[in-house]
Amino acid sequence: MSLTQQYALDLYRARRREEPLPPAPGRHDWRTLGEFREFSRLRRGRPARGRWWRTLLRTVR
Repeated sequence: MSLTQQYALDLYRARRREEPLPPAPGRHDWRTLGEFREFSRLRRGRPARGRWWRTLLRTVR
């Protein structure tokens, strides 16, 4: 089953059950990859940048 077919099936099920629709495939891929990269940088002991760094600064303050 392809990704498009699975998404169509998920949409059908969600509408039948009156649940919220699932996000479109690929919608958050770049954001997820960026967060994973930042997380792996933190685990290796390197300074964080981007979203993780802003969150860390907000937490400390």
